Amino acid sequence: MVFDMAEMDYREAYEKEHLKCADLAARIADLEAENEELNWKLGRIKNNPLWKASKPMRNVLHWGIRQKDRISNCGGIKGVIHKLGYKKRERQAMSQFGTESFPDEKQAVLERETVFPRMVKISILVPLWNNRREFQIEMLDSVMNQTYENWELCLADGSDEEHSYIGDICREYAARADGRIVYKKLAKNEGISGNTNECLKLATGEYIGLFDQDDILHPSVLYEYVKAINEQGADYLYCDETTFKGGDINKMLTMHFKPDYAPDNLRANNYICHFSVFSRELLEGNELFRTKFDGSQDHDMILRLTDNAKKIVHVPKLMYYWRSHVGSVASGIDAKPYAIQAAKGAVSEHLRKHGYDHFQIISTRAFETIFRIRYEIIGTPKISIIIANKDHVEDLERCVRSILEKSTYDNYEIIIVENNSTTKEIKDLYTKLLGYSYEEALSDDGILRSGESEICDKRAADGRVSIVTYRGIFNYSAVNNLGAACASGEYLLLLNNDTEVITVNWMEELLMYAQRADVGAVGAKLYYGDKTIQHAGVVIGLGAHRTAGHTHYKQSRQNLGYMGRLCYAQNVSAVTGACLLVKRSLYEEVGGLDEGFAISLNDVDLCLKLREKGYLNVFTPFAELFHYESVSRGLDDSGEKAERYNRESERFREKWKEALEKGDPYYNPNFSLDRSDFSLKVQTE
Repeated sequence: MVFDMAEMDYREAYEKEHLKCADLAARIADLEAENEELNWKLGRIKNNPLWKASKPMRNVLHWGIRQKDRISNCGGIKGVIHKLGYKKRERQAMSQFGTESFPDEKQAVLERETVFPRMVKISILVPLWNNRREFQIEMLDSVMNQTYENWELCLADGSDEEHSYIGDICREYAARADGRIVYKKLAKNEGISGNTNECLKLATGEYIGLFDQDDILHPSVLYEYVKAINEQGADYLYCDETTFKGGDINKMLTMHFKPDYAPDNLRANNYICHFSVFSRELLEGNELFRTKFDGSQDHDMILRLTDNAKKIVHVPKLMYYWRSHVGSVASGIDAKPYAIQAAKGAVSEHLRKHGYDHFQIISTRAFETIFRIRYEIIGTPKISIIIANKDHVEDLERCVRSILEKSTYDNYEIIIVENNSTTKEIKDLYTKLLGYSYEEALSDDGILRSGESEICDKRAADGRVSIVTYRGIFNYSAVNNLGAACASGEYLLLLNNDTEVITVNWMEELLMYAQRADVGAVGAKLYYGDKTIQHAGVVIGLGAHRTAGHTHYKQSRQNLGYMGRLCYAQNVSAVTGACLLVKRSLYEEVGGLDEGFAISLNDVDLCLKLREKGYLNVFTPFAELFHYESVSRGLDDSGEKAERYNRESERFREKWKEALEKGDPYYNPNFSLDRSDFSLKVQTE
């Protein structure tokens, strides 16, 4: 009999899944048919003579639409004004990072005369091929002018006869470099990877640096790197960089101020790039550049070497000047389209090395080599969605309905933690969600009591929804901790009652990261009702209270973000508790939410506790929800609420004093802490 019941359950489950698959297949077939019909109609329109004749008029119309869209994407006229202000602040700050940042004679002498415990030799590798004369000279000068002088410049030249002057220039510089420039003319050009590998054969240094033939180094970059090697034991180093045009590094196009080492960022985007210097020991038994990844050989190399490195150090100073000219990668990926496939191949190999077998790597709208990575979800673990609530029936109903109607992930439960609601409407909604009288449930003998709390463990007929009653004074941390104690899922998803699901696979997008052994909390991209950004990751130290703040705040939904950051999953110090997924075991390991933070900063505190344990916190822009923010409790902006926030801010600053003093590792110290738009600090700050 037991066997028969088990077999019946199995058949029912199989039939249910079969029906779901059949329904999905039918929906796909309908969409394909609709797509085919639309393509046919589009073809008829484009082949119409009137359509072809109207092209000039359409071009003018489309230009007008693009201008309107740009204004809209900036958030309207106010957004345009904000963007212009951002550009103005950037121009004001820009002068700090060009030749103005070069050491004066006194500082240069001080750096030259500094004797470090480890005066390591750095071999700088430069593959040469048909470089322009002026670029070659400027590159060589930038090495010769280094204030740290224990360097070696290794040049492997694959240039053709027409560019024989490259060899003449190199030999001229080698004659006055005290043996520190080693030049080799290659029999034939071996490409970027091959020529660089030939440079490596010439190198005798303890550390290796990679430098492009048409770029420029800051005079103090080697000094700063050797300082970091001595002070921090760095075995892989990189710095901030900028592109520039013409022969003037002060004519900057894009300044890239990078985060510290962030593995998820690096998988999605080769943000490290220049100027990479690393211990030669990291190469033992491995190739430097692999020709099969030509075009993205540096991304492949960085992924491999950072995996092996013991101490990766980011020097947060703009010290690499990447020349943009026709044919250079800096001028656009179209110059080297094969780099796209090479980059995908490099990331694929890296992911397989880390044990991921089934994944997708997709180019994003930000850039062809900025990737969205879809990891395989293992099994169907149960997710417990915990929603704190007091009254606000419309908000809660909208939130729960969006979960039930839009979510494609099936194995979840919703635990509503009721806290002192008074309206009849909310009790009626509870009754509707449970499928039986909420009032009767409260009088049931099966209620469990724990201090000020009452727990009702009765659920709706399908097991999706349960109500947990917390009768104490509102404490966001305590309310959610109670919900977690009543949860049966392997994962806990903290969710505000004033949210609404947008992307149907939101739980999958969060879960694919939360499942990883190295990940702590995962957060979603949240919008206000006007589709401007409410949350895209949290930076500690940001804002007037110097506690924590959201980046890209109030930017348009379509905004690509600083250097494309709104288009790929990345590591952050914290994510908001308005939508936060975490393994139950990790939540319990760090003691859940700290109830000393009754209203605010409890989510950031949780994330920092996870970070302290060595876990990565992740923000993904591919799980999207509306968050109408603080509708149910109000903003902490005046009176008692403001005083309470000040007290909790003070407690947070004291508890995380050391972390705040170090600064957020994922937010460059050159950015202002007074703004959320990645504005640079200006000299007056």
